Amino acid sequence: MTQPKLLLASTSPYRRRCLDNLGIRFDVAAPNVDETARPDEQASDLVLRLAREKSRALADRFPDHLIIGSDQLAVAADGKVMAKPGSLANAFEQLSHCSGSRVSFLTGISLHLASSQWEYATVEQFDVCFRNLAPDQIRRYLETERPFDCAGSFKMEGLGIALFERLEGRDPNALIGLPLIALEDGLQARGLSLMDYASTEGAP
Repeated sequence: MTQPKLLLASTSPYRRRCLDNLGIRFDVAAPNVDETARPDEQASDLVLRLAREKSRALADRFPDHLIIGSDQLAVAADGKVMAKPGSLANAFEQLSHCSGSRVSFLTGISLHLASSQWEYATVEQFDVCFRNLAPDQIRRYLETERPFDCAGSFKMEGLGIALFERLEGRDPNALIGLPLIALEDGLQARGLSLMDYASTEGAP
């Protein structure tokens, strides 16, 4: 079986950085997908559907690539869905809502290989328990890190770690938008591994 090239179907610099940090070879292209939720669509169903649609959207252009699609939402303890805030005011509202409570991050991930019509898709959950945050703590964090393009209004790989009491889940990379353990699960289901894509540049 010929090893297909990997393609990340995303414009997210955070997802790209997840793969860059592994030192593996992959290509990147932007999928054109309408991310509007359907009426009464549950968060887990939405992220799974969008991950699949993103991985399929580029299949005609890259039929021999193994295409990775991913989508993420944050869901508060009361069921409120939190997408990317886009502004300081929205981010302040989100973190105020999260203060002292548990938030579940649901990340859909899909692998699609058009040439053989093979697909793997799953949803990874990772929970974050927030500290009780004072308004001045929230504002200071937001003004320092400006995480306005991040679901949940924080960057776990940065100062956002100071907002949490504990993390619960098998893969903290899910908080960055690309659960790498789930990705490895999908690759192994195809008889592959992330190690198969490791760059040999600079190897002794």
